[in-house]
Amino acid sequence: MKLTVVGTGYVGIVTGTGFANRGNDVICFDIDREKIDRLSRGELTIYEPGLEEIYLRNLKGKRLKFLSDPVKAVQESDIIFICVGTPSNEVCAADLSQVESVAELIGKYMNSYKVVVNKSTVPVGSADFVAKKIKENQSRNIDFDVVSNPEFLREGAAVKDFENPDRIVIGTESKKAEEILASLYRSVARADKPIMITGVKSAEIIKYASNAMLATRISFVNQLAYLCEKTGANIKEVSRGIGLDSRVGSRFLQAGIGYGGSCFPKDVKALIATLKKYECESDLFEAVDRINDNQKTLAVDKLSSLITIENSKVAIWGISFKPKTDDIREAPSLTIISDLKKMGAVINAFDPISMENAKMQTEGVNFFESPYEAIKDCDALIVVTEWDEFRNLDMRAVKVLLKNPVVIDGRNIYDPEEMKALGFTYSGIGV
Repeated sequence: MKLTVVGTGYVGIVTGTGFANRGNDVICFDIDREKIDRLSRGELTIYEPGLEEIYLRNLKGKRLKFLSDPVKAVQESDIIFICVGTPSNEVCAADLSQVESVAELIGKYMNSYKVVVNKSTVPVGSADFVAKKIKENQSRNIDFDVVSNPEFLREGAAVKDFENPDRIVIGTESKKAEEILASLYRSVARADKPIMITGVKSAEIIKYASNAMLATRISFVNQLAYLCEKTGANIKEVSRGIGLDSRVGSRFLQAGIGYGGSCFPKDVKALIATLKKYECESDLFEAVDRINDNQKTLAVDKLSSLITIENSKVAIWGISFKPKTDDIREAPSLTIISDLKKMGAVINAFDPISMENAKMQTEGVNFFESPYEAIKDCDALIVVTEWDEFRNLDMRAVKVLLKNPVVIDGRNIYDPEEMKALGFTYSGIGV
């Protein structure tokens, strides 16, 4: 099939590359000409495990190409995927300005029937909004359908998720569009990984509901962690006990310093805004959001109870919001670094992948090429991201390199008793 993917962020590049790798002819379109030039030359602009190999192979095979020409992008495709950003606006609702711009381009340049697919995370009712904008910009009446096909790609595992999805949700009222999308996805679907056909509005809500549920589990266990600390219980044991119940499961029940990234924070806020728009109660998700905001300050609160932060030197291990990605959007590390700087600390930092992004978004931070270099002569260490590289380091060497052996373990990757036996002043989350 001939496809166009509009937007070359994490979702757009993975989606375009994934479909090209399935034998489709794919155009990835973006108005950022510099970015398109880089991608056309073989310079991948994001880090995602396993992506570069298939991106380069399909670029070389000419199944994948990158264009900044909207006419060709619209007219040379049968299916157009909208994969642009929907950040929070000033009232924390989803900003649909980029989606609107894409719909206007499609309407302006459309030359034949198209299936227009909302893959961006958009609030309920957005398919109607896109259809309206396309019609308003058509110079003549050309048939099209707008479908909701939410993405469920986890950063750090996006290639795997594309190739082996839990489910594929297609929201449409058009039999023609349903048959086209079902045919496109047939090679990806499995017997136990269904293609789920729903109404458009149901599909739009499914995406927000999925992210809100996962965020709720994280805030749920993080609030329980406070009780564990107050009573002497261990949140790891509590989480395991909960997770062994088959009705609950163990995923997303790890206590830490909060969730970040491009999805959970803005999607929870957008769901709250949508609930309020339709005069529905939103108190559960407001609590989830508030708990998470509070959790991001916990590491600094713990540290301030152990050392004088003013004029101290603090090492940060991990800047990305999660392992296996260079994405630092809404990362807890940014809040921690900002708070420490306001309190007069000098910051040393290390991350295996995301330091270049961090350098563009932070000032006055010393970046180092290894975790050991970052902690030398520091008064404390805060572990922010649970990179595997941090789990099996020589902790005796860490103790020697630190000026003071103080460790705030924001992801509970170390055993508290082992750390204390080695002579560390150790503080985890709920342990």
